[in-house]
Amino acid sequence: MRSATEQLAAVDEANLVLDHVGQVNVFLIAGLFEPGGFVRTDGTPDIATMRAVLADRIAALPSLCRVPVPVGRSHHWVEAKPDLERHIRLIGPFDGIDGIERTCGQLMTVPLPLDRPLWELLIGPDSRTGNVVFVLRIHHAIADGMAALAIAHALFERAATVDRLAVSTPPASDPTMTPASITTHGKHPLRMMRRAIFSVGRILKTVFGRGVNTTVLLGDRGPRRGVVFVDTDLRALKTRVRPFGMTVNDALLSATTAGYIAMLQAAGEPIPSVLPVSTPVALGRRGSSGNQVGVMIVRLPLAEPDPDARLRLVADQTHLEKQRARDQGTLEFMRGPTGARIMDRIGRRQRLVAGFVTNVPGPASRMFLAGAPVTAVWPLAVLAGNVRLGVAASSYAGRLWCSIHFDEASLPGVVFAQAMKEEFVRLTT
Repeated sequence: MRSATEQLAAVDEANLVLDHVGQVNVFLIAGLFEPGGFVRTDGTPDIATMRAVLADRIAALPSLCRVPVPVGRSHHWVEAKPDLERHIRLIGPFDGIDGIERTCGQLMTVPLPLDRPLWELLIGPDSRTGNVVFVLRIHHAIADGMAALAIAHALFERAATVDRLAVSTPPASDPTMTPASITTHGKHPLRMMRRAIFSVGRILKTVFGRGVNTTVLLGDRGPRRGVVFVDTDLRALKTRVRPFGMTVNDALLSATTAGYIAMLQAAGEPIPSVLPVSTPVALGRRGSSGNQVGVMIVRLPLAEPDPDARLRLVADQTHLEKQRARDQGTLEFMRGPTGARIMDRIGRRQRLVAGFVTNVPGPASRMFLAGAPVTAVWPLAVLAGNVRLGVAASSYAGRLWCSIHFDEASLPGVVFAQAMKEEFVRLTT
């Protein structure tokens, strides 16, 4: 029996607007399990055991047990018990990392049904390695990248709980998932005035900004999406950048810069001096919304030949722009469905940014699901508007796991990924 609970927060309603043909607004997390727990020694999954272990955890997460139902011109969340045989199901088999990448690319064009809870967990054996693949898909209406990883964290076990699955359910949130440096907005009149002025400027820039010339990076997307995974040693990366006051996100943006240079060269395009990209910034978690994220624009210094100088130029920008983004809060057009409709139309012809780069911190310790150890985690973010390539990253168990998501017909994404790998090698050796 369904019963109404609450109206969708305005920003969550906005994310329903952005889900349509050609733009599936779903955050995806792919990964690997080694044998153990529900993964048999021959590499096959025991799906019934997994469902039994997860049933109580899913029931304890309201965001996984409701559907959006139209009420007038908006939507309300209505309680709905997930059918675990539909939400947790077998796919595959996969054929190594290449097979996982292909499947993830295909899934980024497949919408989640809106008549049942907005998530699914797909499980399948990898015939090449003997591991088991998982793909968790969560609609952006219930979670941004930070919230999506928090949900995944709540479904998984830490090492200390593996031997007591029947009595232990991980918490729905974890301090490792929340940036410690986030501050709340002050209400001092001068600060409010500065925010209002900056907000108007940001709206005008979103509508009229022209920071990107005609390029293969922007345009209509075809029906096929490419995905390539990249990972690197997180500890070595921190050791390289932290003494200079830089962050892992700065290193990611620098590696992304190398990717754009190589890809534009392969496409035969001139290299611009700078290339603006949109980067989410986590906001303090307040209220019931699953989307609490700001945006900063980082101008990647493509014309700078010295990789170390590129890294410094990126870090100088993010140091300033990150705090500005937190002060301003959610992007103005994403604060409700009306603005999102405008944003959706603007996005199809925008020239403000050429790409998306997102980085979400994940758990430092190894995780398990139904007793099976998780050995790899790759996040995959949405391509929106006319943008043809995006990079997503998340830290997990000592490594930084990245995915390059791109329009397969338009861009040589493999070239981009190779340049990123080479830059990470330089930064970690």
